[in-house]
Amino acid sequence: MDQRERFRALHRETYADLLRFVERRIPPDEAEDVVSTVFLTAWRRLDDVPPDARPWLFAVARKAMANQTRGWLRRQALDVRLTAAGSHVPDGSAGAAERVDLERAWRTLRPADREALALIAFDGLTSEQAATVLGCRRSTFAMRLTRARQRLQDALDPTVPARTVIKEQQSWTNA
Repeated sequence: MDQRERFRALHRETYADLLRFVERRIPPDEAEDVVSTVFLTAWRRLDDVPPDARPWLFAVARKAMANQTRGWLRRQALDVRLTAAGSHVPDGSAGAAERVDLERAWRTLRPADREALALIAFDGLTSEQAATVLGCRRSTFAMRLTRARQRLQDALDPTVPARTVIKEQQSWTNA
């Protein structure tokens, strides 16, 4: 199979999963741009794309989203300096009482915990594939996943005070 046909097959087989992966992490109106960047990278580095391409593409997408976020943060910082306005942007937490318990618990998790859980639960990756996406060993990912599951379970448990959950998260970040 020639390179064009291989790329077309790769696109056909992975596009929907990759788009869902990206849409869960950034605003949907920006997702197409990131996915396009990922496939442009895949085309340029087609010889580097492994047979199990999804984890590789997801890792490229994470890097593209990080680059996009850094650019957004730089623009945001510039806007703040230019306007010199100290206005407070509401974070939407006023309506948190009406949200379901799972969403509340999800939001108490660190981004790294949410990412580990999402790769398995939402993206359907194996632990080995998720480890590839995060650029770590499978055993390291397994430990991260176990800890993230425990933190989510603690956040869902009404007998565990919210402060305890937050304190445990901080202790993990210091470890």
